[in-house]
Amino acid sequence: MCLGVPGRIVEITDVDHQLAVADVEGVRRKINIGLLVEEEVIAGDWVLIHVGFAMSKIDEAEAEATLALLAGMGDAYTDELDALFQSRIE
Repeated sequence: MCLGVPGRIVEITDVDHQLAVADVEGVRRKINIGLLVEEEVIAGDWVLIHVGFAMSKIDEAEAEATLALLAGMGDAYTDELDALFQSRIE
């Protein structure tokens, strides 16, 4: 199962390579924001992340609701977090 995990953008680290740091459940990870070139992504924005790639921007209410829903999914959510935390975007 593929899930998008909400994360909040902490900083844009490399505009040319479309890289940012996102906080996901208290863990900061480097992610690629290249799929969101049509939208301006700035620090503080919420995005849905799948294996290190920001897939879409979402608002804070949607992020909180999604996190609550995902937490109730058990292993599927834990597996997605593990995949994200093991991904390496450089």
